[in-house]
Amino acid sequence: MYEPPLHRQTDRAALHALIRRRPLGLLITSGAQGLIANAIPFLLDPDRGEFGVLQAHMARANGQWRDLQPDGETLVVFQGEDHYISPSWYETKRETGKVVPTWNYLMVQAHGRARAIEDPVWLRAQIEALTKAHEASRAAPWAVADAPEDFVTAQARQIVGVEIEIAALSGKWKASQNRNVADRAGVAEGLAGEGDTEAAAMARIVRDSGPA
Repeated sequence: MYEPPLHRQTDRAALHALIRRRPLGLLITSGAQGLIANAIPFLLDPDRGEFGVLQAHMARANGQWRDLQPDGETLVVFQGEDHYISPSWYETKRETGKVVPTWNYLMVQAHGRARAIEDPVWLRAQIEALTKAHEASRAAPWAVADAPEDFVTAQARQIVGVEIEIAALSGKWKASQNRNVADRAGVAEGLAGEGDTEAAAMARIVRDSGPA
């Protein structure tokens, strides 16, 4: 990933936080079938290994799991908040007109070696943990045990587990850090006026990223 120093994010806590906030990762592998990319939701175990371990599952019918070999490298991309940035928001536009559009975004890339897991005990624990992570905050959370046991067992036979020990973790926070204070203020104000939650989130990120 192209990472100008101004946009490089190295804080492991911040990288992990984005993975938890945006857990739908793009799993990218290269194997006998060529390059394959699939979006699947991941859970992060931050306490294993230097950078943590990612766990997920995919449909057995999805042949990508056959490319998850211990000697092959795997990449998972997590996309954070993003938004188009209009040059009309820059103070520099009014001063010189020398501005162009751009796009602000947050991204985390995790590299590692993946393994496919078919152990039913591991799979049951993974789907329960994933469900709990996304249902816990709901008023009436659904649990795997709410479904008939024979149905859950049959469904579990149709999936394969994925575990990736992260060997390298990188992040890019492109949030107008290269603009001057007045331009950054204009970007934050412009984003806040867009009226959608993604723009509002990026406005906060721009304000918090500090002046150039």
